[in-house]
Amino acid sequence: MLCPTGITVHSVRSGGYDVTAIPDSDEMRNYVRQSVDQNLRDLIDGRVDVIAYGCTSATLSDGPEFDTTFCRQLEAGSGKPAVTTAGALVEAIRAIGISRVAFTSPYVKRLSGEAVGYLVQSNIEVVNELVFDRELTSLEQNALTPQDAFEMAVKADHKSAEAIVISCTDYRAVEAIADIEAELGKPVITSNQALVFACLQRLGVAYDRVTNGGRLFQKSSTA
Repeated sequence: MLCPTGITVHSVRSGGYDVTAIPDSDEMRNYVRQSVDQNLRDLIDGRVDVIAYGCTSATLSDGPEFDTTFCRQLEAGSGKPAVTTAGALVEAIRAIGISRVAFTSPYVKRLSGEAVGYLVQSNIEVVNELVFDRELTSLEQNALTPQDAFEMAVKADHKSAEAIVISCTDYRAVEAIADIEAELGKPVITSNQALVFACLQRLGVAYDRVTNGGRLFQKSSTA
């Protein structure tokens, strides 16, 4: 949905946690500390140009300093530019020139608070935060629909928010971007959208014709 013509995506899945459990802060901190050496070797064999780490909460929970260190480890282990989803969220927010956001995710309350803390430490003001009214397992998060993402984004909006941030890669928020932006008149930043955006930035590839990327892809298009 987000890749321009000529761009291919090669993926490997890292294990390390029980998908039937609640993915809380402790679970995410443990998950990100699992070895990714074999994952990197598999991707290198695929002759990729950029490494993207596709779990937002894994590094959001530990803060910007850990995220930066982890990203450098990915680069050292692969010899390629790397980006984390947490870092990509910040990069995307800055790319559209805003500093005040409303935040929503399917995370448990503590993990959501840590995600907000990550953004605040990155000099982004979070004017409102919204999570689901019950804790969801990874499988339940995966079962959420674009309509869920739309409804939560609308509820999370705040009059002083310049944009809506929707965090979590295992959440079909990309499919709701257009409807949310049309409803609220504000740009929307989601985990997967930001991750692809950051990768395309590093590749120097034009993406202004990718309509599913919302305002981020239009306002920040690479020539």
